[in-house]
Amino acid sequence: MSHPALVPDSIAVVTGGASGIGLAAACRLAAMGLRVCIADLGADRLAAAADRIAAAAPRGADAVMAVDANVARLDEVQGLEATVASRWGGTDVLMNNAGIEPPSTVLGPAETWEKVLSVNLWGVINGTQAFVPNMIARSRATGRPGLVVNTGSKQGITTPPGNPAYNVSKAGVKAFTEALAHELRQGEGSGITAHLFIPGFVFTPLTRGDRTEKPAAAWTPEETVDFMLGRVAAGDFYILCPDNDVSRALDERRILWAAGDIVENRPALSRWHPDYAEAFAAFVARGKD
Repeated sequence: MSHPALVPDSIAVVTGGASGIGLAAACRLAAMGLRVCIADLGADRLAAAADRIAAAAPRGADAVMAVDANVARLDEVQGLEATVASRWGGTDVLMNNAGIEPPSTVLGPAETWEKVLSVNLWGVINGTQAFVPNMIARSRATGRPGLVVNTGSKQGITTPPGNPAYNVSKAGVKAFTEALAHELRQGEGSGITAHLFIPGFVFTPLTRGDRTEKPAAAWTPEETVDFMLGRVAAGDFYILCPDNDVSRALDERRILWAAGDIVENRPALSRWHPDYAEAFAAFVARGKD
């Protein structure tokens, strides 16, 4: 079983599709018989990715498009939507996945904050506003189901110290996608579902750093995408991915503790506060009982 939009000849658009999770998703969708358009930056990267996707597609290169587009610019995302509609008639599956993760601090350069938010948060907003109205119209006119997957992060939920710009951007994606799912659910006859994709530790160009080999703790992009597709098929909104180091049970305890900071009126980010180290360890241990 799969989501009803994930069928041969459906049209999928994946941003950030030239590498990492986006490329893995594009290859999986193409292998399922969907026609796939990836959007990213860099002609050489896009061409190499398109070749990989075409190799996975039953119909080869005819089922693949690659468009150079900056998701931070609404006009470019609108142009992407128009290009896909002109060639293939519309879009059924949208994966707002493009993201960046430069280091940041609260008092760091405004330019870093603007760059991160423009790609990670505004890229999702732009993609949704450029594509979803026509996806709704297409679904209502033809009865075709639709699917939107927005890539968030656990860092947007537990907001660990170390990279606040990234955390803020992904917290925004969470709130935005929750609102999108609600509005789609309330809209009569749209036939489109939205889902928040929350990867674990995945070995991608975004997380690679100086490493040349995948750490044992990390999943591959392909493992992560397979998990995502399975949970979309199951109807999950929050697609909380484990990895080889962190189980779902541990993620749940960390998320519950973070919410408890508000309820219990603890200091901000108390999980990393030395006065709460023992209490947090005991809280996690109770979840194993």
